Amino acid sequence: MKTVRQITILGSTGSIGESTLDVIARHPDRFQAFALTANNNVEKMLAQCRQFQPRYAVMLNEQSAEQLGQAVHSAGLSTEVLSGIESLETVASLPEVDAVMAAIVGAAGIRPTFAAARTGKLVLLANKETLVMAGRIFMDMVKQNNATLLPIDSEHNAIYQSLPHCFDGNLTAAGVSRILLTASGGPFRCAPIASLDAVTPEQACAHPNWDMGQKISVDSATMMNKGLEVIEAHWLFNAAPENIQVVIHPQSVIHSMVAYADGSVIAQLGNPDMRTPIAHAMGYPDRIDSGVSALDMFKVAHLDFEEPDFERFPCLRLAYQALTAGGNMPAVLNAANEVAVESFLNKAMSFTAIPRMIEHVMEVTQPEEITTLEDVLRTDALARNKARQWLSNFQ
Repeated sequence: MKTVRQITILGSTGSIGESTLDVIARHPDRFQAFALTANNNVEKMLAQCRQFQPRYAVMLNEQSAEQLGQAVHSAGLSTEVLSGIESLETVASLPEVDAVMAAIVGAAGIRPTFAAARTGKLVLLANKETLVMAGRIFMDMVKQNNATLLPIDSEHNAIYQSLPHCFDGNLTAAGVSRILLTASGGPFRCAPIASLDAVTPEQACAHPNWDMGQKISVDSATMMNKGLEVIEAHWLFNAAPENIQVVIHPQSVIHSMVAYADGSVIAQLGNPDMRTPIAHAMGYPDRIDSGVSALDMFKVAHLDFEEPDFERFPCLRLAYQALTAGGNMPAVLNAANEVAVESFLNKAMSFTAIPRMIEHVMEVTQPEEITTLEDVLRTDALARNKARQWLSNFQ
């Protein structure tokens, strides 16, 4: 008889969190939502507490936690409401927790994700920034504490599925020649480059294939999302930058591929729905129902592939530069990008200013080694300040 796996979801009100809860609801005999966390979406969190009745609900925002606490009490629910970053770390590391879905977008997700790894949990990693900003430190922590790490990003999950089951981090020994990360190319893949300066946040968030949050949608439009995934792939699969190739694949049917020394290329295909990689990781090594419809190859009809253009997508070039430079540069890249995307969404600067801000911050930041999480957080804060200074001069 299988025991019910207790799950903490970091970022339960976001798209990944909601998809995770959908999979949990399909398998009440396998999974239970032990703790749910969010930033400030009280209404959605209350609805989740009503449906899933978690032991804990954590709001990062203290005022939102107070509102939720009153609502939970009025509804007669037994869920305990907590607040703050320390509470996020607590519910990621409690002994009762078997697995942690790390789905908080941005640098805010790093500390609780580290807490999960530090206590040897099964970490289902959807938070890019943990690996982008602190890849070496995090991977060392996973190993030292016997935690298990499974990637949730559709691309990295596809690579994981396409690698040999015995893969131990040595691509050469596994006969792997390249990792091929697919990218949709976003909504501006075919738009004239001269038109990109006038792009609006609404246009940038209209992804052709995936239903994602605003920040990730803008990252997809600039292809910074893919650049961050290149850095993630480096740490997850011990792959050198030159062995990670980005391939634009507009249909988003092939989620990524692995090329082998014998000429074989193994790909993972499926409909563009995050419940597929989520169900794969949650049920691993078993295959469980995700609620995603089967891929109809006759409807797909054809698959297209293009090489990315660094002139159209300068953020991708900057990500490769940051990975090659190493040290603090990936964290600088990420911090500057978060400020840039937020500024664009607030209509404080243009779409094409995003890579300009990032490149400036990278150029004026002294390269340094990163050895502790405190180093990462300090680098993040300094880079954000430099980005905001650039924005004030830009305006």
